[in-house]
Amino acid sequence: MVKQESWLPVIWRVCNTCMSLFFALAAYVQINDPDAGLWMAGYGVPASLCLLIGLNPHVTETLPWRRLADLHLLISSSAAAMLGRRLYRGRVTGILQQEEGRELSGLVLTVVWFLLCRRSGRVPVGILRVSAAASITVFPFMAWFYYYSNEELRSDWPSHCKTAI
Repeated sequence: MVKQESWLPVIWRVCNTCMSLFFALAAYVQINDPDAGLWMAGYGVPASLCLLIGLNPHVTETLPWRRLADLHLLISSSAAAMLGRRLYRGRVTGILQQEEGRELSGLVLTVVWFLLCRRSGRVPVGILRVSAAASITVFPFMAWFYYYSNEELRSDWPSHCKTAI
């Protein structure tokens, strides 16, 4: 008899592979950004770490993976806190219409994803983690499609944000 929850690890790996693709795409579109190197590294590291999980979920228990993920988590959390504070103090509305708001969203996404991935190789992934992963995985692709299919939403964006894709 096949165990009922045997599909959970497969979905977990697929979600990580999809997030790797998303983070790689996010790194690629930074090519026109004034501070491209910073953001390409900021998205390239999660793309690589997610790909490793997609290939071998137990990689999260290795010291190099954990140290790199923890360092990225610390830097991303700090940068997100600074950007969030700047947006809050500036009383910014329409956060995704502002470059800093989109940057904050990307940082928050990487932080949430790494928190979800931490220690995922230690025990079998459960339905809660996989459900959260599937929900989070779908969101950035849907948001990206929505913004890129609605030109009026992108009308106020700086030129370097409009020309990558």
